[in-house]
Amino acid sequence: MDQLTNSGPVGRINYGMARRITESVKDQIRRGIYKAGDKLPSSRAFAVEWGVSRTTVTAAYGQLAAEGYLITHTGTRVKVAPGLEQDPSAPQSTADSSMRHVSTYTHRLLSFQHLSLPEKIRIADFRYGDLAPTDFPVLAWRRALNKVMLRRRTQLRYDQPQGYPPLRAALQSYLWRARGIRCTCDQIVIVNGSQQGMDLCARLLLDPGDRFIMENPGYLHARQSFESVGGVGISISVDQEGLQTGSLPSARLAYVTPSHQFPLGAVLSAARRRALLAWATSNRSYIVEDDYDGEFRHGIAPIAPLQTMDPNSVIYIGTLSKTLSPTLRLGYLIVPNSLRPAFAGAKRLTDRHSSLYDQEALTELLESGVYERHVRSMRRKYAQRRNVLLEALNKKLGDAVTIAGADTGLHILLWLKGISANCESNIVDDARALGVGLYPISPLFDKTGPKPTATGINLGYAGLSDTALRQGVSILAKVIAKYR
Repeated sequence: MDQLTNSGPVGRINYGMARRITESVKDQIRRGIYKAGDKLPSSRAFAVEWGVSRTTVTAAYGQLAAEGYLITHTGTRVKVAPGLEQDPSAPQSTADSSMRHVSTYTHRLLSFQHLSLPEKIRIADFRYGDLAPTDFPVLAWRRALNKVMLRRRTQLRYDQPQGYPPLRAALQSYLWRARGIRCTCDQIVIVNGSQQGMDLCARLLLDPGDRFIMENPGYLHARQSFESVGGVGISISVDQEGLQTGSLPSARLAYVTPSHQFPLGAVLSAARRRALLAWATSNRSYIVEDDYDGEFRHGIAPIAPLQTMDPNSVIYIGTLSKTLSPTLRLGYLIVPNSLRPAFAGAKRLTDRHSSLYDQEALTELLESGVYERHVRSMRRKYAQRRNVLLEALNKKLGDAVTIAGADTGLHILLWLKGISANCESNIVDDARALGVGLYPISPLFDKTGPKPTATGINLGYAGLSDTALRQGVSILAKVIAKYR
């Protein structure tokens, strides 16, 4: 028997060449060059043609026969097997490149507007949600992960879909101290960022055709999550007191950002909070409360979540993206007791559970107090960056702009006085050409309703240095001057 090696003198199998011969013959069969019943060249002739040993060709023919492409009989040349004219693996004709049957969910996704991520901005990128890499507690996170990895060396297994139990216990304690939320550990569901939380809410609370209430303007990805399952959005305007609750229509759920309305920055007033909760009770509906940056307040008292007022009506969404890093993809839900089994089941079917390594590392940070110290430190840093931004805006633009939403969160809204919304795209393009990333709010309005008449810019500041903030505002002022 020939010795089997990857390459070598005649008589040995060259496996690399055998694979190339196999794929070449498959391709010729698919293209119709060889048809059913056609005889292939003898192994000797093929070996001469390809410059390899007969053993290599024999190995290729054997593989093709095993996959059903060829028929072999002792003493006869190999033939192409019948029935390959409809080979499903054959390349598709360019004459029919249309999408085959897909679900209505797919069609909805393809119809959505997507806010593309820009290329790297040279001077100052005011994109909301970005954090400075230097702010991440690298050493503490590394120590926590190392501890987890050592522990997991003897314990590799699936865990509970609603999250690592010690993490839920640690979060329960932290949320009581930080946000005044009273809940049981079983009400907490760990998710891969707040976006997964919205997706679970959409699939568990809405059927096709069901209506949901959405702030206008509001968070685009939340709207699309609910629309993706067939929900019908009812846009309700927002003013200085948040969502206007005067005459809310019936709907299955309402999505709100009451502690810092996105993107306008309003805080939902006490009267409207009570009105919204009363609406949920009378309609037997749920409120999805997105508390995306509730830990960060600047000179104002803590704002209690809606969940603390009516835990049976509110599904609370929290995230670690603004306190640690958006790259971790860790968030959590607090769900009413009646919905606990449904959310646990949906989470299990979605991804079994979130990464246990990250969950356990976060548990270490919470239990040791490192996480809360980090949040306090970030609160001071972000307040300083906010002050730098406001000072720069006041110095460079003064009365030419109106600032909203600066008391909480990690972004502000800048209204450009006397500049039509028609100039918005040009301002964004001009600023980007000069190395500054700007993000207008017009895409966050309901596409079927009226758009703002003035240009509004969302300025995120958490990820920028003092120097970048000042330089970015200087360039913004120069760009705006062209349109006055």
